[in-house]
Amino acid sequence: MDLKKIGKHIIFPHIAIMLVLFPVAIVFLVYSMIFVGTESIVAYISYVLAFYTLTIWCFKIPKLIRFFKTFKAENKYARLWQDDTRLRVNISLYGSLMFNTAYAVLQLGLGFWHASFWYYSMAGYYISLAIMRFFLVRHTSRHKPGEKMQEELRKYRNCGIIFLMMNLTLSVMVFFMVYWNRTFRHHEITTIAMAAYTFTSFTLAIINVVRYRKYNSPVFSASKVISLAAACVSMLTLESTMLTTFDDGTMDILSRRILLAASGGVVSVFIVAMAIYMIVQSGKKMKRLKNGEE
Repeated sequence: MDLKKIGKHIIFPHIAIMLVLFPVAIVFLVYSMIFVGTESIVAYISYVLAFYTLTIWCFKIPKLIRFFKTFKAENKYARLWQDDTRLRVNISLYGSLMFNTAYAVLQLGLGFWHASFWYYSMAGYYISLAIMRFFLVRHTSRHKPGEKMQEELRKYRNCGIIFLMMNLTLSVMVFFMVYWNRTFRHHEITTIAMAAYTFTSFTLAIINVVRYRKYNSPVFSASKVISLAAACVSMLTLESTMLTTFDDGTMDILSRRILLAASGGVVSVFIVAMAIYMIVQSGKKMKRLKNGEE
């Protein structure tokens, strides 16, 4: 018996085995935590399986990095995606536009059905995001970045104005969260998954805002600012959801209201400051361009 060979197969199993183990370990772990409990034999087995799966995937990371680097260098579609910034922005805007529109229609329908201002405010928020993204994608689909700078600056300024109006719907949402304790309760696993997604989106939004400044395109910058604003609001709703889901009775309703009001105020002030910055900066640059043309 070749123990070295067996150990190698255990630490570095075939990729097919790894692909099968990944969903099995997740489902088994979630099942044990929800239905079985944390002190059972099944739970311990699920922990060991999850640990083993995570370990073998970590060992595979260097090889996966080399694979994706090679794929990006040799595949023409991957190179196109990497090199064409306009394509990436357009696909991102189209996808976000469709999602915002569909979700706004859903929230509006729920508002009519339940006669609830909460759903109306949610619909107003997503309609505002959809309007901004619609104006931006119309421009990026027709013109290259920097090709019509005056028009890009007008779009950038209009997004700032819409942000100011959107802040009204955000204020209504915060009011419902604070005054009427209007939140959502999910299972702990679902809430943790939401938190992971929200923090990832928030981090990527910040990185993209900084990264896309180098293209000197107000439309590109506006598209990433919209994503950052949406991520900030998602952080606020996540906070409200986590306070409800993980409530163990130690925090009273007054403390929760104060925390949500403070967080909502910070997000609201940030969006207003961002909107004012966009309006002022675009106005200054448009004036300089106009004077230069004259």
